[in-house]
Amino acid sequence: MSIVTKTGDDGTTALMYGRRVAKSHPRVEAYGTVDELNAALGLVRATANENFIGENLLAIQKDLVGLMGELAVLPDDLPRYVKDGYPVVTPQVTARLDALVREIEGQGVSFKGWAMPGATMNSAALDVARTVCRRAERCACALKEADEPLNSEIIIYLNRLSDLLWLFARGTESQSG
Repeated sequence: MSIVTKTGDDGTTALMYGRRVAKSHPRVEAYGTVDELNAALGLVRATANENFIGENLLAIQKDLVGLMGELAVLPDDLPRYVKDGYPVVTPQVTARLDALVREIEGQGVSFKGWAMPGATMNSAALDVARTVCRRAERCACALKEADEPLNSEIIIYLNRLSDLLWLFARGTESQSG
């Protein structure tokens, strides 16, 4: 089977379970931005000098695949999605990010105002990922504001992830001197 299906040539795309929506639909914008975030995190992992960041980001990328899947399902199909065994974002998933934030803050890295990205290649990549994460969060909020049912934990997760990425970037900078 070729990647070229031509089914999107009319400006629509398929969600999970075959339902089609416009490529400009807020749901597509939300999961597409999370996909962009996942790619940005791949760049961060490829440039990471320490295993702690790389290993944690790989786990987060796996969470994001599930999050994208959840966003790519229309509300009517969500029970089927869950029944089929696909993951949904839960408070327990967000709690893992909270634990990482506490761990990094326990190492003396904390919020001290605005940062100037670019001290190192890896911290700059983390800041790009952070800003993409913030955009993904805004897209999820826009989806909810468009009266599209949305798991509110997705917004919480993305908010927490952007905080974590900020801490990762500052920690990377402090380690580099």
